Amino acid sequence: MPKKIDPAVRDRAVRLVREHRSEYPSLTAASAAVARQVGVGHESVRRWVLQADTDDGTRDGVTSVEHAEIKRLKVENKHLREDVAILKAATSFFVGELDPRNH
Repeated sequence: MPKKIDPAVRDRAVRLVREHRSEYPSLTAASAAVARQVGVGHESVRRWVLQADTDDGTRDGVTSVEHAEIKRLKVENKHLREDVAILKAATSFFVGELDPRNH
């Protein structure tokens, strides 16, 4: 299970990478330097920056809000499919019970 990182640490790391990105040859290098400062993995910092860029609209992709909505809709869709399966099974059962040829 992934460990939860304090949102303040995440925000600080993103801010630091954005402020100092021009001092490094790549986003990966900047992320690695900041990751050492804040004590988290460099790939986590790099992904946070990319997601923040997406959320700000400076990069194409699915925003955090859209991702949360998609996740919620997938769960809802799963529950609805389960409900439909239960209703189909109940319908088949009751059709058999009500058929006079079965008595």
